[in-house]
Amino acid sequence: MAVPTTSSLPAPPAGLSRAQLLELYRWMRLTRTLEERLVALYRQTKVIGGLFRSLGQEACSVGSAYALERRDVLSPLIRNLGSMLVKGAEPIEILRQYMAKGDSPTRGRELNIHFGDVVDRNFVGQISHLGDMVPVMAGVTLTFRMRGEDRVGLVYVGDGATSTGAFHEGINFAAVQRCPMVVVVENNGYAYSTPTNRQTAAARLVDKAAGYGVPGVRADGNDVLEVYAVTRAAVDHARAGGGVSLLELMTYRRKGHAEHDSQSYVPPGEIETWAATNDPIDRYTARLTGEFAFDPSELTAIDAEVRATVDAATDVAEASPPCDGPDALRGVYVDPASMPTLWYRGDATAAVVAHERPAGWGTHDG
Repeated sequence: MAVPTTSSLPAPPAGLSRAQLLELYRWMRLTRTLEERLVALYRQTKVIGGLFRSLGQEACSVGSAYALERRDVLSPLIRNLGSMLVKGAEPIEILRQYMAKGDSPTRGRELNIHFGDVVDRNFVGQISHLGDMVPVMAGVTLTFRMRGEDRVGLVYVGDGATSTGAFHEGINFAAVQRCPMVVVVENNGYAYSTPTNRQTAAARLVDKAAGYGVPGVRADGNDVLEVYAVTRAAVDHARAGGGVSLLELMTYRRKGHAEHDSQSYVPPGEIETWAATNDPIDRYTARLTGEFAFDPSELTAIDAEVRATVDAATDVAEASPPCDGPDALRGVYVDPASMPTLWYRGDATAAVVAHERPAGWGTHDG
């Protein structure tokens, strides 16, 4: 069999190289493999708290985050692990965080992917309440416009969040202020256990864009290249001063709200149908080895590298120390060694207060 020359290979989509096509595959494969490892750790009771998977939604996170520049800011939610990985989060951080290790990004204070890095990697720690990150990112991106910075902010919400006041207020404010912001609605069919048609009368969530006077695009959320293309267009629109865009990515949540959710509310056969026909990694693999003529061995090599990365990170994370109780006070009190004494040492409190209280601290005894 003749080896195709570079000139005979199919051209990738505009703006992407063949190396980048493989990068997109690697990010999706890393997302799924890392979450599969977290499931194993969860079943061994090594994960603290809930486990929220993005099985079937990896293309939404990876394709959209890949459309951002390094200087742009991302606001993920509980199913956007892939977007954080693209922006530079490391598997070891994710594992330590889920296991509440003392050397995790939040030192065991927060769980799953509730952490951020606004200094180097530009992703914001999430607020779990539905829709709340939209007004937060409206404020962040308003600063970009006011400072004349060439930066864009991207924020994710689920279909259920589009019915909340925070979503409405945030996107409306950002639209009026022409903030450089992209709002990605991942329509996965369920808001926890509530089907989309039971929580909104809108036939298409993208139609809500017209009410805010902003562009709206609906796309196949299980096609990573389509996700990349529509997000890149929205990012370019925002960077050029066009303001907000609303993207509705049609996808499906193949696992429950969290790992404990039995999904008894899902109609029989629905999950299996989506898995068989719309798995984003399977679909992309078929395009890479078919339309773009990659050799399957190239993907197999990526799979092996990803497994080795996750294996090594797991070994390190499991050996990491647990969080230390008194460390919870670090960054909260000026002197974590003495301040709790004011609360817990009974009769000694008055003496400690007299010792610790700065001059002029207060004049009332009661």
